Amino acid sequence: MRAAVIQFMSAALMIAAAHAASQMHTGSHPDSSAPHSSADLWANGPAFSRALHEAMTRMHVDMVQAPPTGDPDRDFLIMMIPHHAGAVEMARLALISGQDPLVRSLAEEIIASQQAEIAAMKARLAILEKGADPKPGNFPALGGTRGR
Repeated sequence: MRAAVIQFMSAALMIAAAHAASQMHTGSHPDSSAPHSSADLWANGPAFSRALHEAMTRMHVDMVQAPPTGDPDRDFLIMMIPHHAGAVEMARLALISGQDPLVRSLAEEIIASQQAEIAAMKARLAILEKGADPKPGNFPALGGTRGR
């Protein structure tokens, strides 16, 4: 149950950050009368906001670095590995700057669970890149990271 809550909170954090980055800001930037996107506000805001924006931007670049293979399973893993790495980096930033003990605890759990999932996805991708897997039951186990 706890792992499911962690994954839900991790996904919610990622969705909220992506949503915030995509919304247009209707007000004015202090230095200009022209409206700016909220992504601009993140990119030009306080140090923590800039660091989160940089991590998110790097994650998006890394996600589309490799061309699609045409294999949905491999393509999913190819994109999810940097997506999870982005979550790890954002959680690391939260640990550096955050003060709330529950947020810090969540960040620690995100780092641990996402790193375990990254290792499992990399291992599975290596298997799938060799061709059909005759023993799909040998999928690298995720352990307790998915509530099992």
